[in-house]
Amino acid sequence: MSDTVVVGLDIGGTSTRAAAVTLDGVRLGTGRAGGGNPTSHGADRAAGELLAALRAALAGVDPARVRAGCIGLAGAGRLLADPQGRAAFDRAWSDAGLRCPYAVHGDALVAYASGTAAPDGTVLIAGTGAIAAQVRDLRLDRVADGHGWLLGDAGSGFWLGREAVRRLLADLDRAATPGELARRVLAELTGSPEVAERFRTTADAVVQAVTRRPPVELARLAPLVVTAAREGEPVATSLITEAAALLAESVSRIRPAGATDPVVLGGGLLTGDTPLAEAVRPELARRWPDAPLCTAGDGAAAAAWLAARDLPEVTDPTALHALLLPAAA
Repeated sequence: MSDTVVVGLDIGGTSTRAAAVTLDGVRLGTGRAGGGNPTSHGADRAAGELLAALRAALAGVDPARVRAGCIGLAGAGRLLADPQGRAAFDRAWSDAGLRCPYAVHGDALVAYASGTAAPDGTVLIAGTGAIAAQVRDLRLDRVADGHGWLLGDAGSGFWLGREAVRRLLADLDRAATPGELARRVLAELTGSPEVAERFRTTADAVVQAVTRRPPVELARLAPLVVTAAREGEPVATSLITEAAALLAESVSRIRPAGATDPVVLGGGLLTGDTPLAEAVRPELARRWPDAPLCTAGDGAAAAAWLAARDLPEVTDPTALHALLLPAAA
């Protein structure tokens, strides 16, 4: 077993995952903690979750063996530009016993690296939000969307939730009996799938239920759309088709026509057997028929690989990628 260890972390708004691995692909430890995004939770709380995940991953591992680390998180640029935030992360790194340097990359790059070792390609992510990014020499080159719920994130979980509510309100405006998806949305928002005698009364109740909560929480309705689409509900199926077209359009803003390098799909709506993944794949294949379509995998392992690939003893980064992320090989 290699004596050299690298550490990778994949930090999100709801969870922080860490992995400690050797340069011959042996995973020595993993750790998981709460959401560690400093933009969402503040630098000190985020650093605390970072430390908890690191300590779990390094349990039984001498920190002196760790030669490099990599942290992937959304809003990496904001952390790097914030001296207090970076200082909080530095303290957590040191408190875990680590004395090696670490790099900070955007979550889009880590998602890309979790799906392929190719230096050039594209990543498309759809979860609560949505973003597409072009990768060149394993660096983010150009980005499309990711503009947030107010101005963008077309085809995202937020978009699906908002559009489902809009369809419900359109039914109520027409005094039409809501369909199955609309009734599920109505029940989720108001506690009952039943429409009042005056349709406008129900519409007002829906609007009030939505506006009482942070707008981004509309994303919690996305699973209703996904489930209904699996069952063949017409409105849900239409929303999934439209979302897939919007996501492919975002990719087309940054990806050249005829490109043959890989496209990696990431985020909860595009990984696994989801209706949106099933709709996006043929849309992308139609536009880029010769491009491999890959699925994002273990972000912490991908971050560890990004940390390891620049070490002088790593002579074959592609082979190491296959060891750390066999599903992407």
